[in-house]
Amino acid sequence: MIKIAPSILASDFSRLGEEIADIVNCGADYIHVDVMDGCFVPNITIGPPVIRAIRGCCDKIFDVHLMIEAPDKYLEDFANAGADIINVHYETCRHLNRTIVRIKELGKKAGVTINPATPVCVIEPILEYVDLVLVMSVNPGFGGQEFIPGSIEKIKRLVTIRKEKGYDFEIEIDGGVDESNAHIVIEAGVDVIVAGTAIFRSNDRKKTIDRLKGKCEER
Repeated sequence: MIKIAPSILASDFSRLGEEIADIVNCGADYIHVDVMDGCFVPNITIGPPVIRAIRGCCDKIFDVHLMIEAPDKYLEDFANAGADIINVHYETCRHLNRTIVRIKELGKKAGVTINPATPVCVIEPILEYVDLVLVMSVNPGFGGQEFIPGSIEKIKRLVTIRKEKGYDFEIEIDGGVDESNAHIVIEAGVDVIVAGTAIFRSNDRKKTIDRLKGKCEER
């Protein structure tokens, strides 16, 4: 089964707890939390205090996506705040293996993310150690962007490596995925779909999630 991870970046922050409870009731599998620092990406969002505050809203997996410089400085803070998966960018980690090891030492699942201009080959040496690979299908920093088609080949390459090497990491995609193109990423082999605008701006969130999962089941 494909998992749906609504990105709370697209939610109404004035009612964040209610928004999270609502998408859980509508069938969300993960809660995707975008953390931005205004340096690595041109936007600023939330940090550990907010994650800690909303952790009690549900018992779903908190997939925390760190779009920040020097993430190693903050791994323990995010782990203590309630992250279940800590997802770091290849582009921000000088010693990626050390970062992944530290995340696991903190008792969390470790994810690695690559931007649209970053090829899969650069993370191949780390794939045996990670629990999740996030392929960005937009340039990170803002919601509501258009899907970048080149992301499909990255998913296919990751599927091939996983099969050939016997790895068990999940493949996640984030950016511009909605009901019109979800079937394309599903056919390519993705396991987790991050959707922000498509879900939170929907007039019927449950139906939107159900439709995404319905398309997923067609795989």
